[in-house]
Amino acid sequence: MKNRKALVIFSGGQDSTTCLLQAIVDYGRENVETISFQYGQRHGIELDKAKWIAKDLGVKQTVIDTSVIKQTTNNALIDDSQEIKAAQGSDYPNTFVDGRNMLFLLLAGCYAKQQGINDIIIGVCETDFSGYPDCRDIFIKSMNVSMNLAMDFTFNIKTPLMYLTKAQTWEMADKLGYLDYVRQNTHTCYYGVEGGCGKCPSCVLRDKGLQEYLDRN
Repeated sequence: MKNRKALVIFSGGQDSTTCLLQAIVDYGRENVETISFQYGQRHGIELDKAKWIAKDLGVKQTVIDTSVIKQTTNNALIDDSQEIKAAQGSDYPNTFVDGRNMLFLLLAGCYAKQQGINDIIIGVCETDFSGYPDCRDIFIKSMNVSMNLAMDFTFNIKTPLMYLTKAQTWEMADKLGYLDYVRQNTHTCYYGVEGGCGKCPSCVLRDKGLQEYLDRN
């Protein structure tokens, strides 16, 4: 049987880095690639971290410019004049980027097909997430079907974190032997603060999950 290959959608954050580390174990370093996106995010530290981690772990990284998305939607992740706000009532957080994961998966699929890669890994989560509809399992499954039909290729979109809490994601990193690596080298802060601001929704979720995990161990 030919070596299985995987393409990890990689932001340099906690979740995608944990997925990348697991993929290296599951597929072998030589069979794993990453794809990252410059979508006009309000800070460059995210991509800087992604580039550093990919190089440090010895995996190929491809960076795609998708900043055209700024011409179609506006939100706090791509507009630094907006204050980051959590979800209010039935509204989505103002950090939700319409169509982002759909666009990422589509472009990842186009690239993966050219490389003969069937497995695409994305670190979305439905359990401990920020209220984004494109992180739901039903969306991922529907996108998988649509991509297979559109490109006549067998994609397997894998979501290792889909039903994990943040504490369980930290546990996964620990079991892989990379708890401190993920703590020290990944970036999740919406404001782009090195080491995290500790106040934005992303930092709060990350820190709360880590504390929950540490308290149990």
